[in-house]
Amino acid sequence: MRLLIVGTLEGHISAAGQIALQRGAKVSHVDGIEAGLKILREGPGADLTMVDIRQPVAKMLKQMKQERINCPVVACGVQSDPDAAVAAIRAGAKEYMPLPPNAELIAAILAAVAEEQTAVIFRDPIMAGVLKLADQIAPSDASVLITGESGTGKEVLARYVHAKSRRTNEKFVSVNCAAIPDNLLESELFGHEKGAFTGAVAKRIGKFEEAHGGTLLLDEISEMDIRLQAKLLRAIQEREIDRVGGSTPVKVDIRLIATSNRDLERHVQNGHFREDLYFRLNVFNLQLPALRDRPGDIRALANHFVKKYAEANDTPERSLTEGALARLESHTWRGNVRELENTMHRAVLLAHGDAIDLDAIILTGEGMTPASPTPAFSSAPRTEAAAPPPTAPAPQAPSDMGSAAGADTGGLVGRTVADVERHLIIDTLSHCLGNRTHAANILGISIRTLRNKVKQYTDEGFEVPSPGDGDRVAG
Repeated sequence: MRLLIVGTLEGHISAAGQIALQRGAKVSHVDGIEAGLKILREGPGADLTMVDIRQPVAKMLKQMKQERINCPVVACGVQSDPDAAVAAIRAGAKEYMPLPPNAELIAAILAAVAEEQTAVIFRDPIMAGVLKLADQIAPSDASVLITGESGTGKEVLARYVHAKSRRTNEKFVSVNCAAIPDNLLESELFGHEKGAFTGAVAKRIGKFEEAHGGTLLLDEISEMDIRLQAKLLRAIQEREIDRVGGSTPVKVDIRLIATSNRDLERHVQNGHFREDLYFRLNVFNLQLPALRDRPGDIRALANHFVKKYAEANDTPERSLTEGALARLESHTWRGNVRELENTMHRAVLLAHGDAIDLDAIILTGEGMTPASPTPAFSSAPRTEAAAPPPTAPAPQAPSDMGSAAGADTGGLVGRTVADVERHLIIDTLSHCLGNRTHAANILGISIRTLRNKVKQYTDEGFEVPSPGDGDRVAG
């Protein structure tokens, strides 16, 4: 675990650093956010950053997002400044830690970050076999190719392999090859020199150099442009890279893991992936089964996500009823673990009473209205008697909409699907402080669909939470 501390922490820097060191962390300290960004940008990087609340935390988080620097940030400050703490959390800080530092709290934060990065939740025997093989190959430095459908947990397994390897105390660096445009991916991987191209205002260390001594994950490598694959092949073979615009090769020592949701052999046959690169990557192949093929994991994962999102949303932790679990186990899960996670996040927000029952489970394709075991919500054709009253409920202000998620199923009878959907979307946006991206993830819909709905509601005169900072940047 590498910890970066930014700022003086009200004079408590020595105590916080010593506590983290005693817990096995490697600690770096800088005075301001520019120096902190330089470490994150050019190396050695960090697994967790603690920032003095008196620093411009929001500015640092915004810059990290723009530069695609993935590192959780914990804001730290005296307890007498709650406004600054709230502002930091809204800006994207993972936690707020009051000062002076508490040894147990720092240990808990470090453990939480480490567990989040490496935990694999499973109960099914087929996953036990996958992890047994992962344990066998983890201590080596051989390249690993992890394959499986989208959403099965390939990056989680990659982090698990790293945690079990001899490089566990070094950096784990991840690059999503599908999320970065082709013209930027080369610079992202190999870095660039100042002036190498328009916009290269400073030297940038690439992910290969950032991962030196540790593990580099190339996520969804099948999406990489075939022309860049040749440069990647040379980097793997020679263990050296050339920065864009550079003249001197740079030696790197990494363990390489790649993931793909495609059939790479067919991809090779179709001419979209280099055969020599495929063989270089496929020293060991870990195949992650789809969630529908490991039903024994559904209960364990569902309970894990319930606990996770109950804590994240500061709501009571409720147990899942047998009816709700049976419904989850009967679903096909086209989106695999990712779809299950979003389903349980919605369930936590919609649940009422002492347990999460069927009415809080909204599965993919069912629309934004809770399911019900009653005939009124069956798939049978509607009859005249089942039609809703002709008079629609009067529009409510967003301040009154909190009751929609917490009402019992009976409170939904007589309301239109569109009315319930609007309440749920606006409530979720309020919960996410207006952040469209987060709200869309929770609701299980695309960001485009959400924005169309928001425009519709605004045109109809409903008050909708303003976009979060992240949406303004992305827009």
